Amino acid sequence: MKVLVTGACGYIGSHTVVDLIENGFDVVSVDAHFNSDPSVLEQIEKITGVSVPHYPVNLVDREKTRKIFEDHPDIKGIIHFAALKLVGESVEKPLEYFDNNLNSLLNILWMSKEFKVEHLIFSSSCSVYGNATELPVTEQTPLQEAESPYARTKQMGEQIIKDFSRSYEPMDFILLRYFNPAGAHTSNLLGESPVQPAANLVPVITETAIGKRKSMTVFGDDYETRDGSCVRDYIHVMDLANAHTKALQYLEAHKNQDQVEVFNLGIGEGATVLEAIHAFEKVTGEKLNYEIGPRRPGDVVAIYSNYEAAKNKLGWSPKMGIEEIMETAWEWERRRSGEEMS
Repeated sequence: MKVLVTGACGYIGSHTVVDLIENGFDVVSVDAHFNSDPSVLEQIEKITGVSVPHYPVNLVDREKTRKIFEDHPDIKGIIHFAALKLVGESVEKPLEYFDNNLNSLLNILWMSKEFKVEHLIFSSSCSVYGNATELPVTEQTPLQEAESPYARTKQMGEQIIKDFSRSYEPMDFILLRYFNPAGAHTSNLLGESPVQPAANLVPVITETAIGKRKSMTVFGDDYETRDGSCVRDYIHVMDLANAHTKALQYLEAHKNQDQVEVFNLGIGEGATVLEAIHAFEKVTGEKLNYEIGPRRPGDVVAIYSNYEAAKNKLGWSPKMGIEEIMETAWEWERRRSGEEMS
């Protein structure tokens, strides 16, 4: 099957491209490089031996998006990652987030209908749950008010797909709600390396440890959690990438019972920010310079997953935990920062 991966040079997208190629899929890449580097394609080729055709296109431009499908009319599946994703930035720039995240999805759906694409995997987020009323969350947990414009674009994206599916039966959809992806490829050739300053916890930890940052801030220690810091469910990016491959294989084999199905992707455990810091210090022997700061707007207090549905239907289970996440993230940080690996 030929698969279009949008946002393919991003953190999760690049790891997913590798996993797809290793499982026999023919991949076409598109990425506008708002927060990614096209050199990632070279790293993908080093790992897989495959040079992926690439389009440096902003999917908000429908005509440029159409050109991709005209060049590849045999695209049968799409994995749609392309989106702006920084929670704090979305609070400051809500219109930019609605414009980019929703219009890019709309254009992908227009093209899917026009070119008769059969399958779409949508990159959603645990942020759709808001401050959940139950933990761990299941796919049936009621969605609460979005805590940020970013989260609202994911809620709206899911609803757009559900509404579209009712009017267009030839296409099947899977909505994957990620928890907190982290870590790096075990080859040390791929990892999290945003063009903009890192905002996710694990790269902030590794950048602090290696000296790119003098210190890091834990946003809030007065939440009602074990140690007062926010609780998140950290999933290794290679495990997360493989779930996309399994989701496509699931649709390709017509195993889905519904036209739109939803799956949580996490490891089913919550770690506080402080626990994540301590896990890093344990596996690396590095002491982190961090300080406690005020709460950050848009942050959910606690969220972690029940992934039984993905396990039972997709045959997917995470293989790596928080220590493997920290170990591979640190090796990646040292490599991209030019340190000799020991």
